[in-house]
Amino acid sequence: MIDTSVFQDKKAVFYTLGCKLNFSETSTIGKMLKEVGVRTVRKGEKADICVVNTCSVTEVADKKCRQAIHRLVKNHPDAFVVVTGCYAQLKPEQVASIEGVDVVLGAEQKGDLMKYLGDLQKHDKGEAVTSAFKDIRSFAPSCSRGDRTRYFLKVQDGCDYFCSYCTIPFARGRSRNGRIADLVEQAYQVAAEGGKEIVITGVNIGDFGKSTGETFFDLIKELDKVEGIERYRISSIEPNLLTDEIIEFVAQSRAFMPHFHIPLQSGCDEVLKLMRRRYDTALFAHKIKKIKEVMPHAFIGVDVIVGTRGETEEHFNTTYEFLKGLDVTQLHVFSYSERPGTQALKIDYIVSPEEKHRRSQLLLNLSEEKTHAFYASHIGKEALVLMEKSKIGKPMHGFTADYVRVELERNDSWDNQLLNVRMGEFNEDGTALKGSIIS
Repeated sequence: MIDTSVFQDKKAVFYTLGCKLNFSETSTIGKMLKEVGVRTVRKGEKADICVVNTCSVTEVADKKCRQAIHRLVKNHPDAFVVVTGCYAQLKPEQVASIEGVDVVLGAEQKGDLMKYLGDLQKHDKGEAVTSAFKDIRSFAPSCSRGDRTRYFLKVQDGCDYFCSYCTIPFARGRSRNGRIADLVEQAYQVAAEGGKEIVITGVNIGDFGKSTGETFFDLIKELDKVEGIERYRISSIEPNLLTDEIIEFVAQSRAFMPHFHIPLQSGCDEVLKLMRRRYDTALFAHKIKKIKEVMPHAFIGVDVIVGTRGETEEHFNTTYEFLKGLDVTQLHVFSYSERPGTQALKIDYIVSPEEKHRRSQLLLNLSEEKTHAFYASHIGKEALVLMEKSKIGKPMHGFTADYVRVELERNDSWDNQLLNVRMGEFNEDGTALKGSIIS
């Protein structure tokens, strides 16, 4: 039994690195602490508890995690420091050895964080509590509001794919998920709180159902029925799991938006084989064509990795031409980062950092062209825009159904409201279209 009296009137600071899933999980940890009397630290205050939720997708991410931990320990010298997340799971002893860290929790333990806080007395030496990735079984539910208006609903965790460059299966364990009935109940709770938009998140959400015998298609059909939720967005979904059935459902659904984020990683079949991806460029091109046939104005974001081991200049040029010819909206470009223990390290051909940078810039320029053209095609059109809270003195922004960012003059009463807007020209920095309210 946890003695919750020790937490009364305590203050906590939270720091999250990495993906939207991490932010959602941190928010859930924050809720757990709030329920026992812990509040978030205010500016200038010293925290009693520090929670760091880490990422380990690249070596740069590992470095940022270490820097964040050092900074928090320095700024809150007497705080009880808990580190969790992917970096904590993959390198627990390394994290535990950082001065000031008290407890390091793996993927299986993060959902039970409360029981590892004890009486908040700092340890002489950091303690690491983790499980082997094959023993990570639990699914920790998480549904949290982001820093603006949308909520993030975690429906799935872990991955069974073991791509050659990736450590996520080792960091988060095997694929598992929540029950549809429970997830629908969480969506109803969001609606009760006044939330209008939910982003469906997970590690490999298209693989939903491994632990419950259900399917992702079953899930989205049930979520679509939840009254009060006006919009759903599907976060990253593997192309081989994005079925035509799902695409057709989104096209005619009540609340699922014409907005997709699909990882390609390479537009060259030879490289896809080296990466151990489960599709080829022909399948990917079919998915894009299918989406555009039934949703011509759909926003499509695509993940691409440049400079992976084995990617020759010829391979990259193939990727560039493939992407250039695809009717997609935005490219999310990542430079390959070597991760210990991955199969990619057995591939001989290595791309230099300078060449990775060159390739990244070419794809980023291509992405900018595609996004600009997509936005420009909306000028003069009308759309419903879900407005988001803005900083004092700044314009407000919101998004259309197909994820065009729209800028309006600030009006606090518009926060979390769906407004009918006419879209005009680009704003000053080219990141949004200026909008005007249609009365």
